Amino acid sequence: MKIDLNSDMGEGFGRWRIADDDGLMDTVSSANIACGFHAGDYAIMDRTVRLAKEKGVGIGAHPGLPDLMGFGRRNMAVSDADMESMMCYQIGALQGIAARHGHRVTHVSYHAAFGNMANADEALALRLTRAIAALDRDLSVFCMPGQATERAAEKAGLRPRTLFLADRAYTTAGTLVPRGQPGAVIHDLAGVRARVKQFLHDGSVTTIDGKRLPVRAQSILVHSDTPGSLELARAIRAEIEASGGVLTPACQLGD
Repeated sequence: MKIDLNSDMGEGFGRWRIADDDGLMDTVSSANIACGFHAGDYAIMDRTVRLAKEKGVGIGAHPGLPDLMGFGRRNMAVSDADMESMMCYQIGALQGIAARHGHRVTHVSYHAAFGNMANADEALALRLTRAIAALDRDLSVFCMPGQATERAAEKAGLRPRTLFLADRAYTTAGTLVPRGQPGAVIHDLAGVRARVKQFLHDGSVTTIDGKRLPVRAQSILVHSDTPGSLELARAIRAEIEASGGVLTPACQLGD
């Protein structure tokens, strides 16, 4: 079984760093690179792309809302046209840096509130995926299964890459428990590894209220800003390999 392990990277700013990107780049197969709106800047983007190229890690744009103070996790009153333009701006910036290093952007993964706003509005979700298709029809879109972004990607003729979020709690509806609620973010190493083992074994996750929920996913995500993210990523990779899985960049997975 081939499966991707991805993480959000380059989410610092200037001299500040959020996570151990060097360590994560040795562990994951795909990197979602912040493009300067919720985090990141031109220098961090350049370094992250160069590192990914050296390590053979696939890269994707990780567009967010222009909210450095809130790390892109707060909804903002922006128009659909602004959402589309800021997304294209961010993807294009990363495409330019990637070309310079002989690498290629192969997917798009929305960040936090940006993705939540898209999933809450079918028309907006479709507008965004059509804009992605206009930039490059070979781009895939990372998304949670059954959400508006997955449906929109399919309508736009793009390949959706469905995710299992190893460090986030699920509701019985298949959505994420909102950050700020108890148990929403899972830091426990043994707990994350058990969740991944269960997902790899039978394609399910235990929800926050103890129900077993089927999860249809091709890639496992661990957030780099989750405390202990490098140790979590290493544990997830070890579980994948122990189960006989082959870590594969998302761009090399079949349908």
